Amino acid sequence: MDRRLFLWSIVAALAGFLFGFDTVVISGAEKKLQSLWDLSAVMHGLAMGSALWGTVLGSMVGGWPTDHFGRKKTLLWVGSLFLIGSLWSALTNEVYSFMVARFIGGIAIGISTVAAPLYISEISPPAHRGRLAGMFQFNIVFGILVAFGSNYLLAGLGENSWRWMLGVMAVPSVIYTLACLVIPESPRWLIARKGDRAQGEAVLKLIHPGASAAEIGVLADSMKPEGPRQTAGGFWSSRLKTPILLAFLIAFFNQLSGINAILYFAPRIFGMTGSENALAQSIGIGITNLIFTFVGLWLIDRLGRRTLLYIGSFGYILSLGLCATAFFTWAPQFRAASSAVDVKGAVDSLETANPARVAKMQEDLAKKKSALVAATAEPKSGATPVTLADDASPASVKAVANEVLSQSSKAAGSGGMMVLICIFAFIASHAIGQGAVIWVFISEIFPDRYRAAGQALGSATHWVFAAGLTTVFPLMMAKLAPGVVFLIFTGMMVLQLIWVKFMVPETKGVPLEEMEQKLGIR
Repeated sequence: MDRRLFLWSIVAALAGFLFGFDTVVISGAEKKLQSLWDLSAVMHGLAMGSALWGTVLGSMVGGWPTDHFGRKKTLLWVGSLFLIGSLWSALTNEVYSFMVARFIGGIAIGISTVAAPLYISEISPPAHRGRLAGMFQFNIVFGILVAFGSNYLLAGLGENSWRWMLGVMAVPSVIYTLACLVIPESPRWLIARKGDRAQGEAVLKLIHPGASAAEIGVLADSMKPEGPRQTAGGFWSSRLKTPILLAFLIAFFNQLSGINAILYFAPRIFGMTGSENALAQSIGIGITNLIFTFVGLWLIDRLGRRTLLYIGSFGYILSLGLCATAFFTWAPQFRAASSAVDVKGAVDSLETANPARVAKMQEDLAKKKSALVAATAEPKSGATPVTLADDASPASVKAVANEVLSQSSKAAGSGGMMVLICIFAFIASHAIGQGAVIWVFISEIFPDRYRAAGQALGSATHWVFAAGLTTVFPLMMAKLAPGVVFLIFTGMMVLQLIWVKFMVPETKGVPLEEMEQKLGIR
C-alpha cells in the first residue's frame, strides 16, 4: 500500500478521533453539571443529548457541502466547528448556552460521518478499502479511550474540572484542521462532480504511482458522471430501494443496541452497582474498544462485513442478556450500594464546596440520605436498615454509608463484577461487529452519484436514534428497572441477527463500480 494513501486516510480518519472524543468526554462531566445547574431528569437528558441532535442536523445536511464544495473543504470546516464547540462549551456558565455549544460540536460530528468515510472509500483500492475506511472507526474508538483517560486525569482539578474536560478538545481540533490542508481532493469527486478530469487523473496517479497512463485513463473513465438513464428517478426511487433500506437498518440497529447511551452514561451505570471507581472502569471500556477494533479491522477484509455482523450480533445478545440478568438478580443490593456511594460523594463535595452553593448541596445530601434509608429498608438489600438524623455530622453520615456499602457489596457477591464483564463484552462485540462495519458498509452500497446522499441517510438515521435514545435514557433509568432497559436492548439485537441472516449482502472486495450489479440496482 502506498505510504501517501495511508497518510491521507489517517488524516481524514482523524475526524473520527474528534467524533469519539466529543461524544464521550461529556460522560465525565454529566453528573457534575446536573448538580451544578440543578437539572431535572428531562432537562438533564436534553443537555446531554444536545450534541446528538446537532449530529442529526449535520448528518442530514452533510451530503450537500460534501458534494458541492468537495470532500476536502468539508473536512476543513468540520475541524473548525469542533474547535468552536469545544471552547464554547468549556467557557459557558448556564445550561442553554452549553446546549448550543454542544449542538455546534454535534453538527461537526454529523458532517464528519458523511465526509470522512466517503473520502477514504473513494481514494482506496478495493483490496484495502475495508481496512482504510475502517480507520475512521478506529479513530472514533481511540478518541473515546483518550476522552475516558482525560476525564480520569482531570477529575481532580476541583469544581471547574468539567471545563478542562470539555475544553481540552480544542488542541486536537487545531491539529486536525491544519493536517487537512495537506490531503488532495477525492478523484471521484473531481471527475464525477466537478468535471475536472485532468486534476482527477493527477490524484489517481498519486494513488496508483505504478499505473500506466492507459490504466489511469481506464480508472478515470469508470468514474465519469452517470448518464440520464442511470440517474432517472433521483435518490428516492425504487431503483435505490435496496441500498436505502440497508443503510437505514444498519444505522437503526447500531443505535438500538444501546451503544451511545452506554458510552455516555458508563460511569453512572457502573455506579449503579455500587462501584467507587466508575471513571477508572470507563477507561477499561476505551481499552476494550480499542483492542477489539483492531481485531475488527484485521478481520473485515478477511472474513467480510456480513460475518462480522453475525459475530457482533451473538456477542450483543449474550452480553446484554447477562447484564439484564445481573440487574434483576441483585437489584436490592445494587440499590443499597449505589445509594451509599451517592451519599459519600455528596459528603465529599459538601466539604470542598463553594460557599455560595452550600445550601443547595445540603439539600442534595438530604435527598440522598433519604434514598439510602429507603434502600437499606428493602428486605434483600444485604445491609442493616439505617436511620440518619437531619443534624448528623458529615463524618458519621459517611461512616454509615461506608458500612452499608461494605454490607451490600458483600451480599451482591460477584454481581458487580458480572455487570462490568458484560459491559466490556458488549463493547468488544460492538467493536468487532457494528463498529467496524457500519461506516464502511454504507460508503460501499450506493452508486457514485448518490454516495454522499446515501452516506448522509445512514448517518442521519444513526444520529436520530442516538439522539433520541440518549435524551430519554436518563428518564428510562429513572422510570424502569435497569434490567428492563438492558432486556429491551437484547430484544433489538435478536431482531438484528434475523436481519443479518436474511437481508445483508457481502460487499467484501467488490469494486464500487460493480456494487450496483451485486445489489440488483438497474
